[in-house]
Amino acid sequence: MSGNLVWELKKLIIETLKLEEISPEDIEDDGRLFGDGLGLDSIDALELVVALEKAYGVVIPDSEVGERVFRSVNTLAQFVREQRSEVSNQRSAKE
Repeated sequence: MSGNLVWELKKLIIETLKLEEISPEDIEDDGRLFGDGLGLDSIDALELVVALEKAYGVVIPDSEVGERVFRSVNTLAQFVREQRSEVSNQRSAKE
């Protein structure tokens, strides 16, 4: 996985959720974000969805997709890459 996007997402999580006691190094790339992992909850998920839409233009349409996407920072990064690729492909098809 590209470390740069993973690092950006870790910083986004920390800044969005105001996790001042945590640094990007403290968040494992494949560690769980919810429950036993980082300990995030459903309110945190909503805040992250809004932040991701603003920062990366991605849409998480429902909770089923959200559960898959928010498993770890790596799954989140993969989703952002996939969404960016789809948007890029759609633009190329229109041209």
